[in-house]
Amino acid sequence: MIKRCADRALAYAVTAMACGVFYREFTKFSHFTGQTRLSVLHTHYFLLGMFFFLVLMLAEKAFSFSGQNTGRVLAVYQAGLNITGLGFLMRGLTQVLGTPLSRAMDASVSGIAGIGHILMGVCMILLLLEIRKKAA
Repeated sequence: MIKRCADRALAYAVTAMACGVFYREFTKFSHFTGQTRLSVLHTHYFLLGMFFFLVLMLAEKAFSFSGQNTGRVLAVYQAGLNITGLGFLMRGLTQVLGTPLSRAMDASVSGIAGIGHILMGVCMILLLLEIRKKAA
């Protein structure tokens, strides 16, 4: 589990850096100077990806909390993180390109990011409960 967390932390660090470069270069190329959701992709992947797995790695080392369902919970967490990232990417691209969205499409894009956040939140609670159980 510790090695997998380290590998995931590295993968999300690279993803975060790529998102930061994409945000900077895409907005510069498009001559866009306003606010865009592309700017939060970088920080979301650093904090909820890299930092999360680094902290989880330390928690596993300290408490050996992982069990048979931990892998599934982490898979759902990662799906939630990447769904959130997809929602932010879609929103940011439409903002930078000035693409008008219908109300239904606008709500759909927001809903995608919201579903990802919900999945991550539920998984965080499940992991914290497992850590709490072993820490007692």
